[in-house]
Amino acid sequence: MRKFSIVLFFLIQLQSSIAQNGIEAVAITDMLKIKTVGNITLTKDGKRAAFTVTSIEPDENNKLDYKYRTQIFTTNTLNNSVPVQLTTNKDGATRPAWSPDGKQIAFTRSVEDKMQIFILSMEGGEPMQLTKHKYGATNPKWSPDGKRILFSSSIPLRELLQDSILNKSKTIPTWKMEKPGFDKNEHLLTNKEKPNPNGSLSEIRAYLDKNAIDKKAIVLNKLNFQSESNVSSEMNFNHFFEINVSKDAEPRLLTKGFYSFATADYTPNGKQIILSGDVDTIENADRSLESEIFTVDTNGENFKMILGENGKRYNSATISPSGKWLAFLSSNTSFISVPSLSIMPMNGTEKDMVTIPFDRNKSNLIWSKDDKHLYFTSQMNGGNVLHRINRLTKKIEALSSVDTGISSFDVINNTIVFSKTQVSNPSELYFADANLKNEKKVSNFNDWVTNKKLSIPEKKTFINDLGMTVEYWIMKPSNYKQGEKYPLLLEIHGGPSAMWGPGEESMWHEYQYFCSKGYGIVYSNPRGSGGYGLDFLRGNINDWGKGPASDVLTALDKTVEEGWADNSKLLITGGSYAGYLTAWIISHDNRFKAACAQRGVYDLNTFFGEGNAWRLVPNYFGGYPWEPKVKEILTRESPISYVQNITTPFIIFHGGNDRRTGFIQAEMMFRSLKVLDRPVEFVVHPGATHEITRNGDNRQRIDQMLRTYEFFERSIEKK
Repeated sequence: MRKFSIVLFFLIQLQSSIAQNGIEAVAITDMLKIKTVGNITLTKDGKRAAFTVTSIEPDENNKLDYKYRTQIFTTNTLNNSVPVQLTTNKDGATRPAWSPDGKQIAFTRSVEDKMQIFILSMEGGEPMQLTKHKYGATNPKWSPDGKRILFSSSIPLRELLQDSILNKSKTIPTWKMEKPGFDKNEHLLTNKEKPNPNGSLSEIRAYLDKNAIDKKAIVLNKLNFQSESNVSSEMNFNHFFEINVSKDAEPRLLTKGFYSFATADYTPNGKQIILSGDVDTIENADRSLESEIFTVDTNGENFKMILGENGKRYNSATISPSGKWLAFLSSNTSFISVPSLSIMPMNGTEKDMVTIPFDRNKSNLIWSKDDKHLYFTSQMNGGNVLHRINRLTKKIEALSSVDTGISSFDVINNTIVFSKTQVSNPSELYFADANLKNEKKVSNFNDWVTNKKLSIPEKKTFINDLGMTVEYWIMKPSNYKQGEKYPLLLEIHGGPSAMWGPGEESMWHEYQYFCSKGYGIVYSNPRGSGGYGLDFLRGNINDWGKGPASDVLTALDKTVEEGWADNSKLLITGGSYAGYLTAWIISHDNRFKAACAQRGVYDLNTFFGEGNAWRLVPNYFGGYPWEPKVKEILTRESPISYVQNITTPFIIFHGGNDRRTGFIQAEMMFRSLKVLDRPVEFVVHPGATHEITRNGDNRQRIDQMLRTYEFFERSIEKK
C-alpha cells in the first residue's frame, strides 16, 4: 500500500509539473485579457499604494480593433484592501506620484497628443490639469514641501533656437551641427529673408527651409537619423522644469543649453536637484554616448558635475532618505557591458566611492527609509530578481526567485509592494514585508487564468563548447499524454543580449498558446544572453551565428532525446536577433519542417545603414563594413550569404515601419528565396514597428501569431 501511495504521489507531481490544473485551453484572444500592473509608488508613511493597470479594450470606433488603456488604482497596505480604480477618463492616466502628505497624486495624461500633468485630490473631485506646456510634461516629482513639481519636456532643436523664454540670448550650439559647408553653425541663425525660389541665395535658403518645415523634404545631417518608425532630421533635447502646484502656474526652466538630461529628482532637503545627462560642449550631441551626474540649486544656479569622465556613462542617481548617500550605476559606452553599482557620500568625492561587485545588470534603485539597505532588481537566470544590499556590510541578498519576475516595486518601512510575473499568472499586485516574506496577493486582474490549462516549464542545463553553463526550459503540450509524440517548437530570444525564463512576461501568452495547440516548446539563453554575467554576455562577439546556434540546437537535441517530441515535426521561430539566428540555422541545418523569422537582421552590411540599432555592428564585430577584415566577418556572419542553402518552408514577418532593424534585408531575403524558387512567404504589417509583438496593434499581434500557427500546420500536414 505504501509503494502504491508513493507511485501515486509521483504521478501527481509529474502531472502538475506539466500543466496547471484547469479545463480551458489558452485561446489566441486571451492575449486581449492580459492586464499588466506597473508604476508602483507608496505614500511617505507606506499606508497607501498607487499603481497603474494597462489593459486592452475594444476600440469604440472599430469593433475589430483594440486600444491599450492605462489607469491608476490605489489600495491600503494596512488592511490589504481590494484595489480601487481612481481614474476612468478614456485618455487614461500614468506615472502616478504621491504628494509628501499623501493627500494628492500627480499623474500624466495625453492632451492634444502631448502628455500633461494633472493633480488628483484623494478627497474626491475631478483632476486639475496643472500644466499646459507647449512641449508637453512628463515624469512628475514632488518637492519635499509639496508645493512644487519637477517635470521634463522634450524640445526640438528648431524650437529651442527660437524660443524667447528658453533661449533668451539666442545662442546656438557650441558643437558643430555637421552641415557641410557651414563651420560655425551660422545656418542656424534665423533667416529673415522672404522665401523665393527665384531669388537670392538667402531667399532660396529661406524657401528650402520652409519646404523642410512643411515636411516637403527631410534634410539629414544627423548620424542617428532613424527613429523607431521613420527617418527624421529632428534633434530633441530633454530639459527639466519646475512648476508651483496651483492653478494657472507657469513653469520655470531649470536646465538649459543644447544638451539632454535623462533623470532628475529633489534632494531630501528640497534645496537641490540631482540630474543625470550629457553636457558635452565639444562633441555633437548626436555622437556623444557619455552621461554624467550633476547637482543644481532649485533656483537653477550652481550647476555642478559630481561624476563624469570620457568613455563612461553615469546614471540612475538615487539619494538616500537622509540625503547622506548617493547610489548610482556606471558603465563604459559599449553596449556589451554590465553596469557597476556604487555608493558614495553625497558630500564626498570619487575617492570615497565604494563599488559593489555584482556581475549582473541592475535597475530600479530604491533606498530603505533608514538608509540601511538599497533595493534593486536584476535580470538573472530566467527571472527578474529583487535584491537588496546592506550599505554597511556590502552584502547582497536575493529576495525573490529566478522563476518569477518583479517588474515594479516600492518599499517603505517594513512594507514592499510589487508586481510579479510567474507562469501561473502574467501580472498581479502583491504585498510583503521588507524581507519579501509573508507575501500576499492583493489583486485579481488576471483571475481568468485560473480556468486555463497551463504548461509549466521544466528547467535544464548543459555545458557548451566554451565551458559555459547554458540554461534551457522545456514546456510540454498542455494536453500532454505519456507515450504520444508531439510537434516541438524551438523558440529563440532576440537582443542578442535579452534573456528569457519563467519570469519573462512578454512571451507568456505565445508560449501558452502554442502549448494549448498541442506543441511542445523549448527555449534557452545561449551565449551572448543577459542575466549570466559579463563573460557570458560577451560570449558571442564576432560569433552571432555558429556558437549561439550550437547552444539553441543542443537544447533542442536534448529535448528530442527525452522521447516525446516528433523528430519529423520540428519547428523554429524567433524575432529581431532571433530572426537572424532562425535564418542562420535553416541555412546550415535542414531538420526543421518549417521556420518563422520576425523583424530579423539578415545582412549585417545593410543593417549597418538601415537600422537604428546600427551600433551593434562596431560593438560586436570591432569595426565597420568598409574595413576589409570587418567586412569579411560581416559577410561570414550574415545569413544572406548562405541563402542558397535554405530549403526549409519559411515565413518572414516584418513591420512596415520597423526602423530598428530596417526592412530592406527582409525584402532581400524574400526576393532571393523567390528567385531560388524556395518555399517562402513574406508578411508585412503596415505601420508596425519593431515592438509589434509587445505593444503593437493588437489585430496585427493576433494576425502574426495566427499566421505563424497556420503556416506551421500547413507545413506539418504536407507529406
